[in-house]
Amino acid sequence: MVMIRLARMGARKQPYYRIVVIEKSRARNGRSLEVVGTYNPRTNPASVTLKRERIDYWVSKGAQLSDRVAKLVAQQPASVAA
Repeated sequence: MVMIRLARMGARKQPYYRIVVIEKSRARNGRSLEVVGTYNPRTNPASVTLKRERIDYWVSKGAQLSDRVAKLVAQQPASVAA
């Protein structure tokens, strides 16, 4: 099964996360299929960048969002189609 979840980056006590598409059985920071965003909880407010079209593509192919990523996606306003 394919998941969209967080992969921790950054130094000790300075977390920075990538939002990645990865096989569920792989390690947290294992080889991912694609990076679809970033999340930095250290800024005030926390900064989130998402590639919404790629997330929608992977979800349409059957990928599941982790609990935290689902909250981050829900917080971001949906992009308006032109």
